[in-house]
Amino acid sequence: MKTAVDASDLDDRLAGAPISWGVCEVPGWGLQLPPERVLAEMAGLGLKATELGPQGWLPLDGDAVRAELDRHGLRLVGGFVPVVVHERDLSATREHARRAAAQLAAAGANVFVAAAVQDDAWSSPRPLDDESFERTGANLREIADLVAAQGLELVLHPHVGTLVETAADVERALAHTDVRWCFDTGHLLIGGVDPASFVREHADRIGHVHLKDVDASLAERVRSGELTLVQATQAGLFQPLGEGDARIDEVVRLLEDAGYERWLVLEQDLAITGSEPPVNGGPALDVRKSIEFLSTRAPRREKVSHS
Repeated sequence: MKTAVDASDLDDRLAGAPISWGVCEVPGWGLQLPPERVLAEMAGLGLKATELGPQGWLPLDGDAVRAELDRHGLRLVGGFVPVVVHERDLSATREHARRAAAQLAAAGANVFVAAAVQDDAWSSPRPLDDESFERTGANLREIADLVAAQGLELVLHPHVGTLVETAADVERALAHTDVRWCFDTGHLLIGGVDPASFVREHADRIGHVHLKDVDASLAERVRSGELTLVQATQAGLFQPLGEGDARIDEVVRLLEDAGYERWLVLEQDLAITGSEPPVNGGPALDVRKSIEFLSTRAPRREKVSHS
């Protein structure tokens, strides 16, 4: 008997995200590249899957999304869904979540990535007290059960500009929710949470992973309110894996040690503010850097084989 490193294991779990190509629903974010180009470049880089991207970028019909991805040999991992879950009246959120889950399930996804927003307009978040966080936790559980009926797992995504943004928000949300989390290395670091420490302390809560690397100095300027997320992104907040301050190699090692075997979504948020970059240039080059970093620097789980 001998041990052998399964070099393909991690590669087979790498997924892309349209935001790495600058595709984002935020008004004024930047140039939005078309699906045909983005999906072709993802496939060309060897990625196996993608997240959905903003509503309307891909077809709203789930079967049509699946057909579009099939043409490029990709599958759908999941989608980002802003939800209002701190209010007492959950009726509008239930219907919104039901529609989003139906689209994702029909398209072949298995993850419903929920961000707890202040309202549908993404107004600036107002801090929640313990009672509101308890209600949020109960409401998230209700929505999680609702989307589970469609075969999806809800994961809570900490995110700048939402009710789970700062280190204090993260701690309170961990205490008052029982759903799993979308472990986003970039948004956690921007909010003041060390990603490696989060894995050490809460690996059992991680149900999905977004791998981002960020410039810590720009993250501090977002945290202090000096820069908006859009401004910081345009200034280079998000870096190819290994070129920022999130200690991605350590994070991936900790995830592997904890037995995490689900998708690793490469999310290097990008805002294209100039002319359209050449095909297979610009965004694709940065994503390639991240893939190469994981191939050369990140640890691989060992598997046991017989010889």
